[in-house]
Amino acid sequence: MTKRILSISFSLALATFLAALSGAPAQAAGNAEEGAELAVACMGCHGIPGYRNAYPSYRVPKLGGQHAEYIALGLKGYRAENRAHPTMHAQAADLSEQDIEDLSAYFAALAELSSGGAKTGARIDRGKEKSTTCTACHGETGISPMPNWPILAGQHEDYLEEALKQYKLGDRKDPVMAGQVINLTDEDIEDLAAYYAAQPGLTSIN
Repeated sequence: MTKRILSISFSLALATFLAALSGAPAQAAGNAEEGAELAVACMGCHGIPGYRNAYPSYRVPKLGGQHAEYIALGLKGYRAENRAHPTMHAQAADLSEQDIEDLSAYFAALAELSSGGAKTGARIDRGKEKSTTCTACHGETGISPMPNWPILAGQHEDYLEEALKQYKLGDRKDPVMAGQVINLTDEDIEDLAAYYAAQPGLTSIN
């Protein structure tokens, strides 16, 4: 991808974020203590080590240390069915705006980002080369500088693969991601997921 296309992608992402801010009503900041009470319902999946989605089978995402703003956007996406997942839609359907802010604050504050050296390997090396198209929004190693884009570093590899496939299929709807993934092959998706999963970053909440 050329620098011009990267610049356009970054501008689109920033414009989307600013438009959301300008059009959204004033919202109280999230309360992590309130979020902890609401999160009890989430622990049946996200609080169990190695818990997997039934079909297709992949580990549920790590949430510890994720950007609160991105968690809120994700929950709103499930609530509006812009993300296709029946269980998550059922969980998010009755959440108020404040509930979402509180849950997001809780999960974001639950754990610090992990540290340590990144893993290495052929797929990881290929993924690093291919990740240059992703850095404008997600950062060089998957630590996004913008709070409305997810931290990818340290996320489960199979979850990252599934998320990219859902964007490519249109099961997750996002105009920027749709353009980024349309030409990715299965190997590209696997390599990118391997690279970001190998970086120090998100932690499990159990």
